[in-house]
Amino acid sequence: MAQLRAAQVPSHTLATELLLMHVVERDRAWIYSHPEESLDRAAAEKFLALIARRAAGEPVQYLTGKQEFWGLEFEVTPAVLIPRPETEHVMEVALARLGERGIKIHMDTGAPREKLQVADVGTGSGCLAIALAWELPHAEVFATDISAPALAVARRNAASHRVADRIHFVQCDLLSRLENTDRSSVGTRDAVPAAAQAAAQFDLIVSNPPYIARNEADKLQSEVRDHEPHAALFGGPTGVEIYQRLIDQARDRLRDRGILVLELGYDSAEYVRGIFDAQRAWANVAVTMDLAAIPRVLAAERAR
Repeated sequence: MAQLRAAQVPSHTLATELLLMHVVERDRAWIYSHPEESLDRAAAEKFLALIARRAAGEPVQYLTGKQEFWGLEFEVTPAVLIPRPETEHVMEVALARLGERGIKIHMDTGAPREKLQVADVGTGSGCLAIALAWELPHAEVFATDISAPALAVARRNAASHRVADRIHFVQCDLLSRLENTDRSSVGTRDAVPAAAQAAAQFDLIVSNPPYIARNEADKLQSEVRDHEPHAALFGGPTGVEIYQRLIDQARDRLRDRGILVLELGYDSAEYVRGIFDAQRAWANVAVTMDLAAIPRVLAAERAR
């Protein structure tokens, strides 16, 4: 702990606990209830090596290889962005917006509800896609990412949570490969079902896109800037460049009353809302604040 404190590591006590739990493969309750236990030499060396790497700036989540999101444990590697608690607001807003459509049966008749078509753009670790598949057992999910290594992590997470049979992982930029009717280059593992090739197919599209400005990279914590994937962090020179393309593609892929839910970067709410206001295709546009009263999520409904 002293080494992490000296390196000015944020939450150094928590980091020490998490690394110790990882090494001994025990939970916090066991550690505190067994203060007399000591580490054998191999475990001690592993623990000290992890402490040194954390002191040098590596995030705890990459050292332990896991992070919780929406009550589920996800594998994380340097190929994917570490899921943040703020992104859970995307889940909350998406489920609230779906309302009764998010329930797998019709409450008045008990009959099975029609299958939902959901897309997660820039899936990374798969946290949103998998959490949505977990919450919506009647949903078929399409998870896109430009990074093949990220998709490999997401596939493993989907298999771990037993929802892989309902998620299609597609390597592409935003929704572009779902819009292209030429499927000759799509591999078996990324095959897009014929239903996904039709226009206006989705009931819900969510995304936590890259939204940090490249000209503000020096303001980031070094553990973020130096270790997390830049493709998942930076949205362009000012950070908002990706939103216009994403909103335009989503507009053409959503059904009537289909829902788009986007995570917002710092100070981007006015700009992003302006894109929606400039188009007649949207209704019920609203911004949700996070717990720090920062505009965090924008949701809108497709009006055809």
